[in-house]
This record gives sequence, C-alpha cells and structure tokens, in this order.
Amino acid sequence: MSEYKATIMDDMAVTRALKRISHEILERNNGGNDICLIGIKRRGVPMSQRIAENIKNIENTDVLCGILDITFYRDDLSIISPDPVIKPASVPFDITGKTVILVDDVLYTGRTARAAMDAIMSLGRPAAIELAVLIDRGHRELPIRGDFVGKNVPTSKSEHISVKMPPYDEFLAVELYG
Repeated sequence: MSEYKATIMDDMAVTRALKRISHEILERNNGGNDICLIGIKRRGVPMSQRIAENIKNIENTDVLCGILDITFYRDDLSIISPDPVIKPASVPFDITGKTVILVDDVLYTGRTARAAMDAIMSLGRPAAIELAVLIDRGHRELPIRGDFVGKNVPTSKSEHISVKMPPYDEFLAVELYG
C-alpha cells in the first residue's frame, strides 16, 4: 500500500456522518416503511447495519437489511481473478416495490455501483434504487452519483482512500494514502 497521508475522518466523524445519512434517508423517503438497505460487500455491509440501527433508534422502525456480492456483475471480472469465487446475494426478502438503498464505503469510478444495480435488478423490480456512500472521492467514469454522501473528498487518481471498519478492522476511521 502507499504511504499514509492523513486521517480524513475519525470514529466520531464517521459515526456522525452515518447518523446524518440515516436522517437524510428517512427525510427523503417519508420514513422507513417502504425501504430496505443492501450493503455491498465488504464494508457496505456493516455500514448498512449501522444505518439500520440508527433508523431503529430514530423512528422505532425495523428496516430490512441484505448483503450483496457484486463480483459476478463487475465489468473487470477477468482482471480480479481468473477464477473468482462468487457468493450468492443474501437478500432474504422481496425487493419488488421497495426503495432499495445500496450502501457502500467509497464511490470512485461508479463501476461498483453500476454492478450493484445490475445485481439488484436480477433480484426483482424495486420502486427506486438510491445510493448511500460514506466517501465520494470523484473521478467518475459512469454517470452515477451518491444520493446520501457522508463526505466529499477530492483526491488525485494516485491517492487511495481506506475505510477502516469493524469487524474487518480494529477501529473506525477513513484514511488517505498516496
């Protein structure tokens, strides 16, 4: 990995951003009744669970949560591995007619979000798909934007954003490398 440059968000800043995103989701969707959260593997999964907990605390509403592995839907599949291991989506509920909120840690080129939308459409016909991301770092290659963004962090293409989040990491933070 490249050289550490800075901590962009510490534990408290990430927690505040996820609470704000939770409020924005509820405001845009008139509550939490017809929404579901689907975390994109890896760090989108614990993020979606934290947002669901926040919504429960704010509105006393349980929001359905699912897990999406978009490996099979990526357009760079052959670059990732000659024999990628595909794990099925864990979305144990019908998304038809619901507003699906895809949750991911970093929005960069937009290719992961596009792959996630393809995967969602293979599961059913949602009323809408919205995107919640902790960090938007720019450099889009596709016309995709986050509906709910924790922080915009302009970066150069040579820089790297690393989201640290339990259970994958020992602490919660966003770091910049370059």
